[in-house]
Amino acid sequence: MARNGGDAAPARQAGPGGLRLAEGGAGKASCPGASPQGQQLPRDRNQAILEAAKQVGALLKRKGHPFALAGSVASYAHGGSENLQHDADFCVRREDAEAVAATLREGGLTVYTPPEDWLIKAKCFDQDIDIIFELAHQPVTPEMLDRAEELPVDSVRMPVLAPTDLLWGLIAAFSEHHCDFGAVLPIARALREKVDWERVREASGDEPMPAAFFFLLERLNVIPARQDPPGDQREGQSS
Repeated sequence: MARNGGDAAPARQAGPGGLRLAEGGAGKASCPGASPQGQQLPRDRNQAILEAAKQVGALLKRKGHPFALAGSVASYAHGGSENLQHDADFCVRREDAEAVAATLREGGLTVYTPPEDWLIKAKCFDQDIDIIFELAHQPVTPEMLDRAEELPVDSVRMPVLAPTDLLWGLIAAFSEHHCDFGAVLPIARALREKVDWERVREASGDEPMPAAFFFLLERLNVIPARQDPPGDQREGQSS
């Protein structure tokens, strides 16, 4: 998921205080009920990501942490494509990050802090889990989590980012350093009728890369073109 424009900005610190690399390092995948030697792994990458998301969601629910599923798995939960991208993403508040990390470690996951200061990472079924506390350089807020919808992810129900928040987070993260329209376009197509596009436009401001993506969506008839502003500014330009 393109959450903060890739490597557009240098990290300001090494994440929330107190988080450390778990024993065994980041390369060893651990997850409740999963053992490469003792049990069969999921049949493909998409299923592995889904299983990892279900395991993490169940752990966070059990401990009562406020959270919301994000990224391509959230799109899938809202009815989008089963072609999942890279990892499973979860949004939490920054102040909850240490408690969430402790819960995941208790559940058998490897948890570590990357150089970026807007997320922590874990491994489950050898899949990356991103625990995010900033979307497009904006903090995850209680209001955002309150807007999440409880939906089934395969057999596990969990809070899922509302479609408008999901698309805003993806689009507002576009920058000249990270601008993968191809990854976000299928999600926008799949969820277009569930998104408040005017709110997404306003929240994205006048940044050039989001504006270019909105233009693309209009030309592809994914969203309607914006109407001319009141008073039609063209009259003033021709006078």
